Amino acid sequence: MLVLDTNHLTELGYQRALGGRLAARIEASKDVAVTTVITVEEQLRGWLARIAKLNDPHRQIDAYAELGERVHFLAAFTFLPWDDEAAALFKRLRRQGIRIGSMDLKIACIAIEHDALLLTRNTGDFSKVPELRFENWLE
Repeated sequence: MLVLDTNHLTELGYQRALGGRLAARIEASKDVAVTTVITVEEQLRGWLARIAKLNDPHRQIDAYAELGERVHFLAAFTFLPWDDEAAALFKRLRRQGIRIGSMDLKIACIAIEHDALLLTRNTGDFSKVPELRFENWLE
């Protein structure tokens, strides 16, 4: 199983060359590609913040259209949940002194819980998480 971090999911959603190469590599891997509910939260927060900054309702039209497209794109994925096991692992890793962003650590905990390979550009932070398998497929 491949878990797409926010940066990989974002690239996959755009119709650019890098996202196309990523899609081809995922397809060739024969693994199922999923994401986490944490990544969905990050994606939606970004779009909602963008809309909130636009005071003119006419300027919001394109932003809402793009939000709608993003929601349709995300709906095609399975979202791995934030559950008791992931939360317990999160607390254990914090007690061990793992200091990366909370959202990234939550994504890592979900990937570990599902024994999945996390696809991310953020290899520096994720390298601090023991037991996490990750690769950057956007290089």
